[in-house]
Amino acid sequence: SLRQSAVSVPRDFEGCSTLRKYLGQLHFLHSRVPMGQGHEAAVPVTWTEIFSGKAVTHEDIKYEQACVLYNLGALHSMLGAMDKRVSEECAAGAFTYLRDHFPHSYSVDMSHQILSLNINLMLGQAQECLLEKSMLDNRKSFLVARISAQVVDYYKEACRALENSETASLLGKIQKDWKKLVQMKIYYFAAVAHLHMGKQAEEQQKFGERVIYFQSALDKLNEAIKLAKGQPETVQEALRFTMDVIGGKYNSAKKDNDFIYHEAVPALDTLQSVKGAPLVKALPVNPTDPAVTGPDIFAKLVPMAAHEASSLYSEEKAKLLRDVMAKIEAKNEVLDQFMDSMQLDPETVDNLDMYSHIPPVLMEKCAALSVRPDTVRNLVQSMQGLYPLYPPGGLGEAGLDSLCPPGGLAVPPGWGRQGCPSPCPLDVPVCHLALAPSVSLWWGLARREQSKLALSGDRGDTGWPIQGPAPQVPPRGVPADPRHPPDPTPPPDDKQVLQNLKRILAKVQEMRDQRASLEQQLREMIQKDDITTSLVTTDRSEMKKLFEEQLKKYDQLKVYLEQNLAAQENVLKALTDANVKYAAVRKALAEVEHKWNTTVQTLVASYEAYEDLMKKSQEGKDFYTDLEGKAAKLLERARAACQASEAHRQQLLERELKKQPPPRPTAPKPPLQKKPLDEAGGPEAAEL
Repeated sequence: SLRQSAVSVPRDFEGCSTLRKYLGQLHFLHSRVPMGQGHEAAVPVTWTEIFSGKAVTHEDIKYEQACVLYNLGALHSMLGAMDKRVSEECAAGAFTYLRDHFPHSYSVDMSHQILSLNINLMLGQAQECLLEKSMLDNRKSFLVARISAQVVDYYKEACRALENSETASLLGKIQKDWKKLVQMKIYYFAAVAHLHMGKQAEEQQKFGERVIYFQSALDKLNEAIKLAKGQPETVQEALRFTMDVIGGKYNSAKKDNDFIYHEAVPALDTLQSVKGAPLVKALPVNPTDPAVTGPDIFAKLVPMAAHEASSLYSEEKAKLLRDVMAKIEAKNEVLDQFMDSMQLDPETVDNLDMYSHIPPVLMEKCAALSVRPDTVRNLVQSMQGLYPLYPPGGLGEAGLDSLCPPGGLAVPPGWGRQGCPSPCPLDVPVCHLALAPSVSLWWGLARREQSKLALSGDRGDTGWPIQGPAPQVPPRGVPADPRHPPDPTPPPDDKQVLQNLKRILAKVQEMRDQRASLEQQLREMIQKDDITTSLVTTDRSEMKKLFEEQLKKYDQLKVYLEQNLAAQENVLKALTDANVKYAAVRKALAEVEHKWNTTVQTLVASYEAYEDLMKKSQEGKDFYTDLEGKAAKLLERARAACQASEAHRQQLLERELKKQPPPRPTAPKPPLQKKPLDEAGGPEAAEL
């Protein structure tokens, strides 16, 4: 169907699209099926030669492609002749591709000389369009002269092809007409080029050069007029108009120089020649461009050679990835070792954020205290509840001290210290050490974080107003020193050091992230890179070249990675310098952190000591209350036992007195004094 459309193609841009599509599908077919000259699936292909009208047949599918390409170039030239001269695109692309990629022995109209003639004719006419546009846009005279000179160069190349004997014999009478027309164009556009060189000399006030350029332009135009005999009236009219312009310019320039400037007129060959400026471009031809060929109708036919070539290409991709990854891993290893040796964590390089809020464990204790405004009063009352259980009148600090022997105190089970033979209701050193932090340290934090701790209000005769000074409870052996959290704010110089270090650490992380991102992009790009379709339509001899072209798509990523890896040395050097300045700051920050943690631990410990003290004081109170009750019962029992024993002893004594004879009278003795029952029963009770 495509071939039928291509043979009778319409003369419009739709016809160009049909030819391009058929050309592409022929290329796809040829890459899969052996239809070349002498191959197993070759079929005869017949076309008519353009000049002789003879039918030419070849059993080679490339001949079919060559004929389609020739017709594509011819159709482009026809459309260009019908179109307005506003574009520099031309039909030379098809002829150039045909000349460079196909044999020249198929037919005489595809010989090297004929194709070169067509190419230069197309390029020359396209350059004419650009020249006309430049003149209408009033471009600089020198640029217009160079564009016109390039038109001359293209037509000179075409004229050489026309003068070839083979071309002359092939074209016949057409050769003479074309040669005459091309020579006329050569002289005409040379005249235009020298006209604008004369204008440039006039702008530069080189009046002698202006005369010779205008004279040369006039001479060349006269030659063009001689060769223009038999040309259409439009050509004759254009030549006459040009003669009026150049003739007028020459006469005026010669007159001005003869009567005003009197500059010497140099010879034309002594002046610098005008070099052409090739600004036109041929329409590119890509037989496998999917935009013009459409879907590959042979896509499912993938030869084994294409699979093999795809495997080779995959190995090339893997080699590229291995080379890149080796460089990345080497740099990453150096970076990791360096960062480990520095022991720099961007998240905790200054630890200043930890001071912006109270630790959760401390907040928990603060919350517990905030709902108990009478904390110290309750503690004192709990302690005072123990005092009546001992020497009458209660025990103050001196009384407590009097109960503490040098060797230590005996405490109820679970209080932590054992071994003193004398029972004591309270461990006095523990009391002092626990009470001091709960008063002084909590007070220091309360003054700093009133809103969070909610330690406010008057505490009566056992407390203090929060606005006043903290009470001093001197612990045994510990000087009274209210403690407060340290101020973590570094001085301005240290802040600058920290900011610089953070900035460089951020650069290190940015470098890491960019490197990882580029690596991931490279891996994904390699994973998605499948050129099997291109391999199917590529000749085996062109595989290596195709691999090189396809691998160029990774060059940009490789450049980015190389820049990233090269930047590491400078970044690490800057980080080393910043770390040297950071050493002193790090030490100061470590000390502040240690003090902060110590303060927090002390505050938490004081709360826990308070809780433990309240618990143990209550346990002690319960213990001694129970002990007092048991002792009272024991005392009653002891008294009863003593009384019973005394009564029994009296009975026995009376019985003995009755049995014994009356004693002999002796000197009178003082009567026995009876001791009180409490004193008499004391030893026995103690003994019991």
